[in-house]
Amino acid sequence: MGAMFALVVADGLISNFLMTHGLGREWNPLLRAFVGGENFLLIKVAGAFLSALILWDIYKKRPQVAAIGSLCMVVFYTGIVYWNLFAFFITQV
Repeated sequence: MGAMFALVVADGLISNFLMTHGLGREWNPLLRAFVGGENFLLIKVAGAFLSALILWDIYKKRPQVAAIGSLCMVVFYTGIVYWNLFAFFITQV
């Protein structure tokens, strides 16, 4: 769950940088209005924390389901972070 939290925060930091410098855009319509503002990172951190708490609660009752859910989230956000880094590096060339 720590890796998932770190990846979500990394996604928020990289996405915020890309958006504020005009190098990318936010695909999540719910977050689009917050990009570039102070609340964007706060929302990403709060969402990551809430997700970790929910997975922790699930882990107490069904550890295998929580482990699979965590793994899926880590794989998903690893892909997003790599995509954001790719977008950053491709715009710098």
